[in-house]
Amino acid sequence: MLKGHQSWIFKSKPTILGSAAVGGPFEANGALADDFDILHEDLWLGQDSYEKAEKVLLEHACERAIQKSKVKKEDINFFLSGDLMNQIISSNFAARTLGIPFLGVFGACSSSMEGLALAAQLIESNSAKYTLSAASSHNAAAERQFRYPTDYGVQRPPTAQWTVTGAGAVVLGAHGNGPKVTSATIGKVVDMGISDPSNFGAAMAPAAVDTIEAHFRDFNINASHYDLIATGDLGKLGHELANTLLKKHGIKMPHRIFTDCGLLIYKDEQHTFCGGSGCGCSATVTYGHLLNRMRKGELSRILVVATGALMSPISYQQKESIPCIAHAVSIEM
Repeated sequence: MLKGHQSWIFKSKPTILGSAAVGGPFEANGALADDFDILHEDLWLGQDSYEKAEKVLLEHACERAIQKSKVKKEDINFFLSGDLMNQIISSNFAARTLGIPFLGVFGACSSSMEGLALAAQLIESNSAKYTLSAASSHNAAAERQFRYPTDYGVQRPPTAQWTVTGAGAVVLGAHGNGPKVTSATIGKVVDMGISDPSNFGAAMAPAAVDTIEAHFRDFNINASHYDLIATGDLGKLGHELANTLLKKHGIKMPHRIFTDCGLLIYKDEQHTFCGGSGCGCSATVTYGHLLNRMRKGELSRILVVATGALMSPISYQQKESIPCIAHAVSIEM
C-alpha cells in the first residue's frame, strides 16, 4: 500500500525465510568474515574470467539461501537480481542456471534493496507466494569495467573504495518465522554534478540523505524509530558527508545507530581507503551480518538504505556526471 508520496507499507509483512552471503578471499580476511555462509579462497572461483566467477558467486548465494529457507526451488515464483556488469550479465546467466522466472533490476549498488522492495511488493500484492532476491559484484570484474584492470597496478586515490567480491540472496514468503520486511521508500535520482568514478561516496551521499528524509516524512517518524540505520556503501567520506547533510537538513541521527555497510565489512589494516562498495557490499552485509544480529536478538528494527551510482563506462566517456539513487527497506523481528 502506498504510504505518503514515495513509500510502501507491507501490511502482510513478507517473511525472510532464508538468507545467505558469499564472499571472496579479501572478504575472508575482513571484519565480518564469520557472517558469510561461504568464503572462497580463489578470486577466480575456478573459472577462466572474473565475470564468470561473479556468476558462480551469485549462484552459490541463491542456492544456499534457498536451502536455508527450506522452500523448494520449483515453488519460488520469481527471481529478482542485479549487478554491475553491462546488461547485468551476472544475474542473467545465474537466472539461466536457476531456471526461475526472472526479473532483472539495475540500481547499481542500490540493487539489493531495490530487488528486496520489489520482491516484497510481489508477495504483498498476492502476485507471488515465494520470491528470491539477490545482488552481486566482483572486485576485479568491476574495476576492469569502470576503472582500470587490477593487473595495471594503477594508484588509487584516497577517495576510492574497494568493490566487494560477494553476493547476497534472500528468500521471501507470505508466512513463516523470521525477520519481516515491513516497508520501503523508493528513491529519486539525485545528481550533484560529480563525475569522478573514484569518488562515489561523495556522489551518492545526497541521494541517501534525500531518501532517508523522504522515509521519515512519509511515515512521520525519526531516527529513534530504528535500532540501526545503515547506508549501502557510502564509505568513510560519503558517510561523513551524509552526516553533515542530515544535520544541515535538521535531522538528528545518533552516531550509535547510523552506520554504513562499506565501513563495516573490512578491517582498517586492509587499506581499502574509504571502505567497501559494489552491489555485493550492502547485499552481503545485510543478508549476512545484519540479519544474523537480528536473529540473535541484538536488533529488532533496522533500515537499510542502499545507494547506487547510475553511471556506465559510456556515460563517463561522454563526460556525463554521475546520477545517484538510494532505496530504503525496513526489516523487523
